[in-house]
Amino acid sequence: MARFLAAEPALAATSRWVKAMDLLLRKKTKASLNSLLDIGERTLLAKFAMGFRRDLSAIKNALATPWTTSPVEGQINKLKMIKRTMYGRAGFQLLRARILHAN
Repeated sequence: MARFLAAEPALAATSRWVKAMDLLLRKKTKASLNSLLDIGERTLLAKFAMGFRRDLSAIKNALATPWTTSPVEGQINKLKMIKRTMYGRAGFQLLRARILHAN
């Protein structure tokens, strides 16, 4: 892998940027979001980095607060999966029973 990245400098730069963004977003490192986005706009994922710019205030708020919506998103995903598997078979009462009495 290292030889491949050495042969492709643009891919290596993109890989370094992705790792830096991962550290920033997951570990909330002290890296500057604006400088990382500037770097990202010069990589193969330039359009992705520009998309981050459109949501800059939301990203900054996510980095500044200790809260996460992941547990809620997981529950919503579970509910939608159960609902899709039951499509056309029963109404709200069965869906409610399956959610409330699920293991």
